[in-house]
Amino acid sequence: MIDPCYLSITELSQRVRSGTLSPVEITQAFLDRIDRLNPTLMAYTKVLSNQAIAAAENAEAAIKRGDDIGPLHGIPYAVKDIFDVEGEVTMAGSSWLSDNIAERDCAVVRRLASAGMILLGKTHTVPFACDIVGINHELGTPHNPWSKIHHVPGGSSSGSAVAVAAGLAPMAMGSDTGGSIRAPAALCGTVGLKTTLGRVSRDGVHPLSWSYDSIGPFTRTVADASLVYQAISGRDLLDETTLASPDLDEVLDLRSDISDLNIAFCESVFFNDVDVEVEAAVRNTKGVLESLGVNIGRLEIPEVDEAETIPGRYLDMAVEAYSANKDLLDEHAKNIDFILEWMTHGKKVSAPDYFSMIRKRSKLKNSICETMKDVDAILVPSVLSTARPVDLVDKTTDSYYEYQWRYLRNTSLGNYLNLCGISVCCGFSSDGFPIGLMIYAKPFEEEKVLRVANAYEKASNWSERKPDLSWI
Repeated sequence: MIDPCYLSITELSQRVRSGTLSPVEITQAFLDRIDRLNPTLMAYTKVLSNQAIAAAENAEAAIKRGDDIGPLHGIPYAVKDIFDVEGEVTMAGSSWLSDNIAERDCAVVRRLASAGMILLGKTHTVPFACDIVGINHELGTPHNPWSKIHHVPGGSSSGSAVAVAAGLAPMAMGSDTGGSIRAPAALCGTVGLKTTLGRVSRDGVHPLSWSYDSIGPFTRTVADASLVYQAISGRDLLDETTLASPDLDEVLDLRSDISDLNIAFCESVFFNDVDVEVEAAVRNTKGVLESLGVNIGRLEIPEVDEAETIPGRYLDMAVEAYSANKDLLDEHAKNIDFILEWMTHGKKVSAPDYFSMIRKRSKLKNSICETMKDVDAILVPSVLSTARPVDLVDKTTDSYYEYQWRYLRNTSLGNYLNLCGISVCCGFSSDGFPIGLMIYAKPFEEEKVLRVANAYEKASNWSERKPDLSWI
């Protein structure tokens, strides 16, 4: 039997339709691998084995009788434990929500079920999905699969990134408020897509910040991310931000020819303080893309530099985070982990100050679209450093905040300016950890970042590497 656990969704789908693999065989293979590796890697908080096998049997029977509903039919996946799944607890990384049983599926789970996907389980996150490093002091920290020594996986979608990187799921859903998809994707060597706010419904997803939260997938390939993106995108009356989103008119075109696109390195704050190996790997993508007929330019974007220097830039996010979690934060005020303290700053912000913050952000979001009007995509490092040992990062609060900044700076600027973006692997450090290239585009231009990422991925071989897990 073919081992399906490192095949892409596209490859799995082809084998299902050719009859060389069945949805039940695929699902069982992932469940067996989860059973063997998850006690060490801690990607999953809950594995839904019985439900997954039942769904796989239904998918297999449907496909055999000719009721095939598309390329995702019969393919397993996982969701971050801030996504509601009917009858299951949504803990959002905290025991404070241990009795928070969902009454219905969230919008994304409903859409993926309609596409025929099979839910394997729920994955770890940091408390309330509010930190980029990926450390959870209460419920445990997933293990970055690229080293036997416990390294940070990135957060807050830590378990989803580890699950895909370690072959425990071909796809896992995450959320991205300040980089919570792209940072763990970069640190774990997967593809991570941050969609534009309003592209994907957040209905039934535990909120952190209504003005920043976006939803997207972790996958092994860009083509897989595109398939999932098309399945979950669309308007939803239960999330009014989606009502202004333009519809996707047709299947996205991911042809390898990107010579018609105008691409540039963003020579702004994005490259400041970046580790030498990280910058070298990102800069080296120029040669690969030029070999595809693309002229890679250089672009300064003053809005990025201005955003970086705004005092208290994310206090508007803190206001919304505190509002969303007020009752829990107030109830547990005496034992709040320092990771959560920033949310409590939101209760000190006045209404006029909050309004001023969101108006300033709105102005910069509009301005950057004008600055980028002649550019289809910009290239920057996903994060400033590769994964570091948990013991080093979490040694002191100072070291924690240092790496929080190193993993957050480049991703959070994209959230602030409402860009869509994707992180793909573009190399490895000398100590064997993945390096992420981030491709940004203007709002609602996901097709462009997917096209560039897909072309780069096919012209390089970084995505083909797998972590050596023989030590488990």
